[in-house]
Amino acid sequence: MTLCTPVDIAVRPWFFDHRFNGMAVLPAVESMALLAAEIHRCHPEIDTRVMEHVRFAKFLEIPAGSTRVAALIEHGVNGNGAVCAKLLSRVRFKAGTRLKEHGEIVFPPARFGSCPLGREPARHPAAPGTGISVEKVYRELVPFGPAYHSLQESLYLSGEQAWGKLQAPALPAAEPGREMIGSPFPLDGAFHAACVLGQRHADFVPFPVGFARRLITQPTQAGCSYFTKVQLISRAPDELVFDLNIFDDKGGVFETVTGLRMRDVSGGRIKPPTWIRIRNEQ
Repeated sequence: MTLCTPVDIAVRPWFFDHRFNGMAVLPAVESMALLAAEIHRCHPEIDTRVMEHVRFAKFLEIPAGSTRVAALIEHGVNGNGAVCAKLLSRVRFKAGTRLKEHGEIVFPPARFGSCPLGREPARHPAAPGTGISVEKVYRELVPFGPAYHSLQESLYLSGEQAWGKLQAPALPAAEPGREMIGSPFPLDGAFHAACVLGQRHADFVPFPVGFARRLITQPTQAGCSYFTKVQLISRAPDELVFDLNIFDDKGGVFETVTGLRMRDVSGGRIKPPTWIRIRNEQ
């Protein structure tokens, strides 16, 4: 049985720093947190720290000056016990309304949902490669406002790999049900690192459109610093695929994302600056 629950998304002031084509849009990491909280409430047997077959379909726009955005969460249990959840909104026309899909996550059954500890620790690369200051990253490559400047200091690129420091801002506590997956900002910053690495290898600005799997070993905490390592796995004319992880200064892994798919969502209107593609590494 599929259920559809109305939700009233509280618009946080910092959401307006997350913009595409001049419009504030709900960050993908917030949509994942929203769906995870609802599934935790309705299906407490499901481990929401494991997410699979994730898709980000269409941006959910946030009108200027708004404090709430109406949406719907559709969810149901499939044949193998997994829960599929979708974030939807209702679009009104003169002739009626239709539903627009913004994101989808499959939460696997609990028996597949254990988060292993003691994983092989992630390490900083021995040779950092080309460094780009985060001021330049957020001015020319990922033009979000200051609330989403999650990358810190410099981002380093070496071949098909990027790594950098992340900061989870000390913002108010999350709504109930979100504490299991932690602060959304480190993963958002890791996506920024993948976007920059992708601009080095493609003639478009890549945005995340989905991934194969996300595993949260330990939830990231507000006010804490982390690191990310991003690896380009494959490339095609219209899509780049990455793996990434988030870890602390001791190498302990907090999150991994595999099969992160990134594409051009601008219709070719946004192009990488020339310098990011032609700069040679020593």
